[in-house]
Amino acid sequence: MVGEHLPSSLQEPIESLLEHLWLSEQLAHNTLESYRRDLTKIAQRLQHQQLDWFNVDSLSLANAIFVAEEKPSSQARSLSACKRLFQWLQEYNRRQDLPTEQLQMPKKGRHLPDIISETQIDALLAAPDIHTPHGLRDKALLEVMYATGLRVSEAVNLHLNEIDLQNGLLSTIGKGNKQRMVPLGEEAVDWLQHYFTQARPALLKNRACDAVFVSQKKTGMTRQLAWMIVNKYANAVGIHHLSPHGLRHAFATHLVNHGADLRVVQLLLGHADIGTTQIYTHIANERLKQVVQQHHPRG
Repeated sequence: MVGEHLPSSLQEPIESLLEHLWLSEQLAHNTLESYRRDLTKIAQRLQHQQLDWFNVDSLSLANAIFVAEEKPSSQARSLSACKRLFQWLQEYNRRQDLPTEQLQMPKKGRHLPDIISETQIDALLAAPDIHTPHGLRDKALLEVMYATGLRVSEAVNLHLNEIDLQNGLLSTIGKGNKQRMVPLGEEAVDWLQHYFTQARPALLKNRACDAVFVSQKKTGMTRQLAWMIVNKYANAVGIHHLSPHGLRHAFATHLVNHGADLRVVQLLLGHADIGTTQIYTHIANERLKQVVQQHHPRG
């Protein structure tokens, strides 16, 4: 087991923090394991310095976090995990100070998602053969994902009682078990109606299922199948490496391009932090630069 060779003064705080996060914040298993890996890595480096969580100072902790061979993103993740640990230790009076207080996140280049144009999205949405049950289902799925910016997990976990076609809304449970309402838009509502009346019954063949999007196995669609559907039609129209998350990026980018308020986009995407949403202003700016470079005589 990872970290089992660590002394109690290094291992026990990690396990206690993870239990606290699981009980109080209900963090996902993958998130907890990410914390475990990062904290165990730092704990091993502290052990080499003959230190533990209770006697390390800011300088020694910085030496354990900011190692030259690691990418800034890895360093930032380690620092974030350490901040959570020391805040927890202080909160429960197991340590009085915060050695992370003066440590700054490393600077890293902002990675911008690939810009998918509205013309490319139009081609993608027109690609499915709507004269077949599978094609009509795929059309409805693509329309809903682009209209709402849902995460792929949110899309495949949609249930019938979470769709309100009359009012053009859907309800979804996002990260942190938070519920949000998202408008569907006329196109998505129209294609969902076609799918519900013409394709979904044919796919289920009288089998009961409360999932909105179903597979030929007469059960709810999996994340893997949704990924394959998006990738299939993207490749068919010449959009390479488009994932379901790419549709989410396109939804947000196109909203910002058309003047949507960033706070509104934050609510629609279900972002806890406005800083996460701000990347789409950078994408929009990059697109404006490309337009000027392409069309301006001195671009």
